[in-house]
Amino acid sequence: MGNTVAREDFEWVYTDQPHADRRKEILAKHPEIKALMKPDYNLIWVVVLMVLAQLTAFYLVKDLDWKWVIFWAYVFGSCISHSMTLAIHEISHNSAFGNSKAMWNRWFGIFANLPLGLPYSISFKRYHMDHHRYLGGDGIDVDIPTNFEGWFFCTRFRKFIWIVLQPFFYAIRPLCINPKPITRLEIINLLAQLSFDIVIYYLWGVKSTFYMLAGSVLGLGLHPISGHFIAEHYMFLKGHETYSYYGPLNLLTFNVGYHNEHHDFPNIPGKSLPLVKKIAAEYYDNLPQYNSWIKVLYDFVMDDTISPYSRMKRQLKGEVKQD
Repeated sequence: MGNTVAREDFEWVYTDQPHADRRKEILAKHPEIKALMKPDYNLIWVVVLMVLAQLTAFYLVKDLDWKWVIFWAYVFGSCISHSMTLAIHEISHNSAFGNSKAMWNRWFGIFANLPLGLPYSISFKRYHMDHHRYLGGDGIDVDIPTNFEGWFFCTRFRKFIWIVLQPFFYAIRPLCINPKPITRLEIINLLAQLSFDIVIYYLWGVKSTFYMLAGSVLGLGLHPISGHFIAEHYMFLKGHETYSYYGPLNLLTFNVGYHNEHHDFPNIPGKSLPLVKKIAAEYYDNLPQYNSWIKVLYDFVMDDTISPYSRMKRQLKGEVKQD
């Protein structure tokens, strides 16, 4: 359990990310894919129903024993919360209302954020666009762990703890790697969230508030869905930067598992990514892929050659434009 992993630094590469070139090739060969570049209006109703489901859960847990509050926070609340973060991911790409109504997407993201308990939506959008433009970019892409994470979480036990603490690292890492000035929308996101949390506490008390916050922390930590954090870009095979997952949990995560497809076509909603794979099968079928996020988590912990350092990293050149 205490064996140190072999890797002592990130995998520095000096080539561009593969997604832009593959997108051009696929569109030249399959121009019909352009028809999929449109909003997914069903996303609006799914998000509204998810918010209502959590509000109902907040009410139902208010008088339960603490053991059942914790149980339902992990079994149900964590799934809804993690799924909602991926709905917010969809909304950050303007999938709900389309690019022509960008601000509608920002306001809707703030609404979707409410049952998570912690302000997240607006800041996520700003940093996530950098992740797509500058995948692996040193000092820009905050999806890349810090040097401290790579250095310290280097044994099986420490990697397990790192997975448990994922939500905290995702919250703190941008402040360490690429801090940005706070925007007006981020302040609105914060004030809306605080107001919502106070109302929940006032109406239904500490157990409902705990259920809300615990569900978010547990759902983004040691949880089967959290396998996508590692599955997407951690280098289990040398030379491969992005990996797709085609298992059943895509049903709960707006097809975020179709990750090569998503990076190739970030303006296509998750609902349509299986069609992208079907149309351009010759580009995707032979790429490395997963069928189990639980196995990804297990392999990450138990494989002594894999660690937070197992990421491709680039020294960016030229002008860098950030949100």
